[in-house]
Amino acid sequence: MYTSHTKADKEEMLKVIGLEKVEDLFQCLPEQGKFPALNLPDGITEMEALDELQYISSFNETTQELVSFLGAGAYNHFIPAAVDSILRRSEFYTAYTPYQPEISQGTLQAIFEYQSLIAALTGMDVANASHYDGATAVAEAVNMAYHNFRGRKKKIVLSPAVNPQYRGTIHTYMDGMNLEIVGEDLGPGSNPDDLIELIDENTALVLVQYPDFLGRIFDLSALAAAAHEHKALFSVHINPISMGLLKPPSAYGADIVTGEGQPLGIPLSFGGPYLGLFATKDKYVRKMAGRVAGETVDTQGQRGYVLTLSTREQHIRREQATSNICTNQGLIALASTVYLSLLGKNGLQELAKLNYHKAHYAAEKISTVPGFAVNPVQPFFNEFVVQCPVPAGEVNEYLLEHEILGGYDLSQIYPGMTHELLVAVTEMNPRSEIDYLVAVLEEEYHD
Repeated sequence: MYTSHTKADKEEMLKVIGLEKVEDLFQCLPEQGKFPALNLPDGITEMEALDELQYISSFNETTQELVSFLGAGAYNHFIPAAVDSILRRSEFYTAYTPYQPEISQGTLQAIFEYQSLIAALTGMDVANASHYDGATAVAEAVNMAYHNFRGRKKKIVLSPAVNPQYRGTIHTYMDGMNLEIVGEDLGPGSNPDDLIELIDENTALVLVQYPDFLGRIFDLSALAAAAHEHKALFSVHINPISMGLLKPPSAYGADIVTGEGQPLGIPLSFGGPYLGLFATKDKYVRKMAGRVAGETVDTQGQRGYVLTLSTREQHIRREQATSNICTNQGLIALASTVYLSLLGKNGLQELAKLNYHKAHYAAEKISTVPGFAVNPVQPFFNEFVVQCPVPAGEVNEYLLEHEILGGYDLSQIYPGMTHELLVAVTEMNPRSEIDYLVAVLEEEYHD
């Protein structure tokens, strides 16, 4: 409840501090900076404000109104009602950082369950309590590798097929650290094995995406072996839904696994908040950013949960800290925990198969439209590149006229790919929507 100060309240407070008016609090500011005139509209009532905001929001076109084949890092998946129902319970919705375990057992257990699920999903030994999003998780993988080698290794081999936004975040994080980041100039169409020749004894980390930004699936065994041969760490960024179908990164020697948790029960929400997944091997856990909740027993032998590890400078000596991560995405991590718990192992497998088969059906049908082509050789998961007969932006404009959100225009990040469209298909796209997309394309491009 909000109760504003009365005039008498203000006068009493000013009297206590020895001032005559509120403006006297700002005497130290230069005159030109005091109380600038703001061009604001006249005040309106709450009812009028709500009406205006609803009118503005009515112009937003979302996946509820449009057929969507847009992905590129954020995907339209079904979210069971139970996720939001549990998320909005007051004990979770208002909980803060669990500094005091005796009053934070529910929050700590939720984090512990989340970590357990992510460790099982990736096949890794341990997962942290989460990061802000996939981009920061990837950047923290680079940061972790740097600290693991105490700054003695200065090269990062980075696949050009890692999400460009994530690569941008890496460059922002590492600015000023004198790291040599190589591999991006190979181009998005390159094979992960093309990175092998860039690895040497100065390499701290080799980082790839699986499936990659273009949806492709590659065997990463040779690249992992090359990284380990030069005693570098090997990091893989995953689409978590794909883990219901594909071999987990642990199977081919990944040292670090990151991911964007948005597909795990988290709405598109205009781009966030999302969830950064981070898992690693036991031997690297003390170099991992973020925090780890653990399970233990109290003096009476009862099960309890605590913050076992926390590598932030707030908790340990500043010079020993590996990150300034101050919290985890607790509420969003809880959403993914509920989501994964509802699906279970078999449910995740079925979901992954749905995404895979729907995407391949769409690719096959699109390939029948004159002028459109999909690479029939390279395996992919639920996202694939379509070669268009005209610029991809023009195709998207035409599709939007028919209430279809087309794929991602790759020329926005790869200037040479003017005719390439990155199309995503999920369980939310029934056969009728895919057939409608194909029919609209055939109608315009039948010649």
